[in-house]
Amino acid sequence: MKTSAWYKTIIYSLLVLFSIYFLFPFIWIVLTALKTESEVYQYPLVFFPGGWRFSNFVDAWNAQPFSKYLLNSITITVLTTIGQIISCSMIAYGFSRYEFKFKNGLFILLLATMMIPWDVTMIPLYMQFNLFGWINTLKPLIIPAFFGSAYYVFLLRQFLMGVPKELEHAAKIDGANDFQTYSRIFVPIMKAPLTLIAVLNILSVWNDYLGPLIFLQDRSKYTLALGLAAFKGVHELQIIPIMSITILMIIPPVIAFLFAQKYIVEGISGAIK
Repeated sequence: MKTSAWYKTIIYSLLVLFSIYFLFPFIWIVLTALKTESEVYQYPLVFFPGGWRFSNFVDAWNAQPFSKYLLNSITITVLTTIGQIISCSMIAYGFSRYEFKFKNGLFILLLATMMIPWDVTMIPLYMQFNLFGWINTLKPLIIPAFFGSAYYVFLLRQFLMGVPKELEHAAKIDGANDFQTYSRIFVPIMKAPLTLIAVLNILSVWNDYLGPLIFLQDRSKYTLALGLAAFKGVHELQIIPIMSITILMIIPPVIAFLFAQKYIVEGISGAIK
């Protein structure tokens, strides 16, 4: 018993130390954002701010139209997440539960698209969206999500391959059609992997810089990532505003992860249960 207690104490102590090590940069950013300009450049370094100036966040936020940038980022993130969840779940359901000609070949072709870097398709996509008249709008950043993602389809398809066929048979006996079987039986089962996909998509879209940079020209349509880059260019030598905006930008993904971590940890086995 004593050995086990000592072992747990050592393990927990090491975990706490590693946690502090990885959290220290974030803690330093927060404390720097709350300092005065003189405290930032003071030597020796001042760890804790003297005045705790929360007004730094308000001043940095009002320096540019970040409220508009935030609204654009939220719009793109929410709509793309909805699009990915709907399209990828339906595509994966078709690949995993139906038998049709060339199914394996089409799935391999879908996976092959994962090997093509986005940088290669960047110019053709720009030309295509320009032909549609979508340049300088949010459409190029939103509409493609409603056609699915090969990686997310692969994750869901592998998950659905392990779901027993008896569920479909029971649904058909009860008189459910294909769409009812998908929406009422399989969507609740996919709760955990769909939550994981939602979080991954939120992190990817929220931090996307290259896509908005290519397709958006009007500053009123900028996302937070693009607005932050422009803000850094203007305030290159001002540390406090940059730290303040950076903190405000990373809060939503952190909240999304904390909200969904139960389902992410639960994983596929928990979803089947």
